[in-house]
Amino acid sequence: MPEPLLPAAIAELLVRMPGWSGDTNGLMRTYRFHDFTAAMAFMHGAAPAIDQLDHHPEWSNVYNRVSVTLRTHDAGDRVTELDVKLARLLDAEAARHL
Repeated sequence: MPEPLLPAAIAELLVRMPGWSGDTNGLMRTYRFHDFTAAMAFMHGAAPAIDQLDHHPEWSNVYNRVSVTLRTHDAGDRVTELDVKLARLLDAEAARHL
């Protein structure tokens, strides 16, 4: 079972994760793309790596925006290293579509 990160560790990580906010209950970010097609390309492009990681985001799309919340259900809906890894994966994929 993944171990939840401590509040101080999360605060330290967020300093190095531009665009992300959150606390022990979740990491949040909203990506804004040029249009709906780019937003969908981001979600579609990230899906295989997300499946391979076997750690899935809570995300939603409204036109050119994709809102993401990351937390680990197996850790009591707290933030773990898996969420940080997924956040970095999503940032890398988003950079391909911005």
